[in-house]
Amino acid sequence: MGVLSRALPLAAAVLALAAPAAGAVVYPDSMAATGASATRAAGTCERATGGCPENSWATGTNAEVNSIYLRIRALHPEITGNVYNDAVGGEAMSDLADQFEVVIGQRVQFVIVDMGGNDVCAPEERQVTTVASFRADFEAAMSRLLAARPATRIAVASISNLYRLWEILHTNRAATDSWTRHGTCPSMLANPTSRSREDEERRIRVREREVELNGVLATVCARHANCEYDRGTAFEHRFEAGDVGRDWFHPSLAGQATAAAVEWEVPWMF
Repeated sequence: MGVLSRALPLAAAVLALAAPAAGAVVYPDSMAATGASATRAAGTCERATGGCPENSWATGTNAEVNSIYLRIRALHPEITGNVYNDAVGGEAMSDLADQFEVVIGQRVQFVIVDMGGNDVCAPEERQVTTVASFRADFEAAMSRLLAARPATRIAVASISNLYRLWEILHTNRAATDSWTRHGTCPSMLANPTSRSREDEERRIRVREREVELNGVLATVCARHANCEYDRGTAFEHRFEAGDVGRDWFHPSLAGQATAAAVEWEVPWMF
């Protein structure tokens, strides 16, 4: 769900999973989430490192967020306690295979993928992950997981719209000062108050690359019967300033709750 989807970012109208044969709704007895800092709800508590997974939109236990896990548990108590957050702050698609190795050991029935925000965010535009590299890394990770656990169901969240983040906060002095001071996502957020042609065109190119990477998530996922993509829901969601946390980048507690609610409405049926 990328950064805010995590826009992760990465959950269904009945995230309930439909059994192919009988058509009956079958919920998973266990689940995990992979991704980066947004999936671990970084910045939503006082903890300095490791994120705040209890507040995660995907696997959190905080009733205020009402995560995907809690929504499943309300319908299927058998999943209680069988939940893992394997996301690692700062990681990108090239790290997904390693996270999947952890998932394989956990033997879960359902896994959420909320990866890609750190592929778009880079120190310079030229360092944004290429489409070819992103595709190769995602394909390799998916192949590894499904070779080891062919029945695992996978839900893939689109990368949240980083241009939207700039759009709603570039006139907010606290936000722009923070982005500049901390070097936050320079590929998109460098020179945040500039309206020069050069900076505008850079932002648009980075946004276009993000659209392409979301396209990779969709096409690679579509090749696997066990996988469903969120149809761009996280990317298209028009989050507001209140959904952004104290660092003016990651989702706030309200943003995590919004992500859970938005992704839950996606008909991710398996």
